[in-house]
Amino acid sequence: MSEASHSSYDVIIIGAGSVGTPAAFFMAKSGLNVLVLDPYASVGQGSNKRAIGGIRATHSDPAKIRLCLRSLELFSTWQAIYGEDIEWYKGGYCFVAYREKEEQTLKKLLVTQKSLGLNIDWLDKTQLLNLVPDLYPNGLIGGTFSPDDGSISPLLAIHSFYNQAVKCGAQFHFNEPVIEIILTHGKITGVRTSNATYSTGVVINATGPWANQIGKLVGQNIPVFPESHEAAITESVARFLYPMIVDTRPIEGSASYYFYQHLTGQVLFCITPDPPIPGFDTRETSSFLPAVSKRIVEIMPRLKNVRVRRTWRGLYPMTPDGSPIVGWVDEVPGFLSAVGMCGQGLMLGLGIGELLTRLVRSELIPEDQDTLTFLSPSRQFAGEEMLK
Repeated sequence: MSEASHSSYDVIIIGAGSVGTPAAFFMAKSGLNVLVLDPYASVGQGSNKRAIGGIRATHSDPAKIRLCLRSLELFSTWQAIYGEDIEWYKGGYCFVAYREKEEQTLKKLLVTQKSLGLNIDWLDKTQLLNLVPDLYPNGLIGGTFSPDDGSISPLLAIHSFYNQAVKCGAQFHFNEPVIEIILTHGKITGVRTSNATYSTGVVINATGPWANQIGKLVGQNIPVFPESHEAAITESVARFLYPMIVDTRPIEGSASYYFYQHLTGQVLFCITPDPPIPGFDTRETSSFLPAVSKRIVEIMPRLKNVRVRRTWRGLYPMTPDGSPIVGWVDEVPGFLSAVGMCGQGLMLGLGIGELLTRLVRSELIPEDQDTLTFLSPSRQFAGEEMLK
C-alpha cells in the first residue's frame, strides 16, 4: 500500500496485471486519481508472471493490430524514456507454412495487416532459410516475417509499469480482494474490499481469467473462459535464433506451438492444447514436455540437445471470438471492461492502457471508435481471430 491513502478516487482498477498496471500508469500520468486493488501480495502475480514474453502486432484482428503497433512503439522506446531495462529484443515473428492451407491463410492476412501499417512480408523457402537457417527444410513452403515484433521480460516490464505508475501518483493496495461493487440507482458509486470502502464513479475490470467473477458483482455475465496453457524455458545458450517461430499446423493434442530465444539466451516455448483445457488449474503436467519437444525438434532439430530448466502452467482468458472485451458496459454506467486478452495481455497492455485513459477522459482519437467496435462488450462474438 502506498503511503497516502484516500477514500475517494476518480478511477478504481481491479487487477494489478498486464492490463491494469499500465492503465494505472497512463491514467495517473494524465492527472487522474487512481487506485488499483489486487488480491495478491504484489504486482503481476496472476497471469503476468506466467507469460513467455512475446510481443507482436502480427494479428488478423484490426483492433489488435492497432493496439499492438502502439505497444511495440512504447516497448521499444521504454528504456530510453524511463531508464528501466525490460529486456526488449527486436527479433521479429515468423509464422511458417509447411502446408498449402497455412500458406493461403497467411498470404490472405497480409492484405489487412499491411493496410493497417504492419511491417510484414511473405518470404519464400530460400528467403526464410536465409533468415532462420536451422528450420527443417523438407516441405517448407515459406512464411511471413514481421521484423518489428519482439520480446521482453514480463517480470521486469510489469515492475517498471508499477514503478512509473507510483511515481505518477497511482496507489496500489495489495492483499485486498474486492467483495462488492457498490451501485446507486444502477450507477457505479464505490467499491468495498476486505479492508475498506472506497467511492468512485469508474471501475475498470482488468482481472484476466477472473473477469466473470467480477462481472457478476454488477449482474453481468462476461464471456471470458480461462484455459490452461503450459510453457517451458531452457538453459541459456549462444544466440542462434532471432525471430519467434510460430507453427499453426494442428495435430492430435495441439493446435499450434511457438518458441523463441530470449535476449539473455534462454529458449522459451509454449503449446496450444487441442482440445482446450478449461478451468483454473495451474499445475504442470507430465504430458506437456514430451508433446511440445517432439513438435519443436521436428521443425528445428538443433534444439534436441538444449536442456530444459523449468516448466510452468498459466491461464489464457479466452473469449468466444478470440478478441478482447474492452469498453463501457452499457447496462452499468461507470463499469469499464478490459478483459479477455486470450493470453496476449502483455503485448496488448500498453496500447489498451492508453485507450482506457482516453475513454475515461472522453478524449478518444479518430481511430478509437473503430477499434472499440471490434472489442465492444455488446458485440455478437460471431467471428474468430485467426492468429489468436
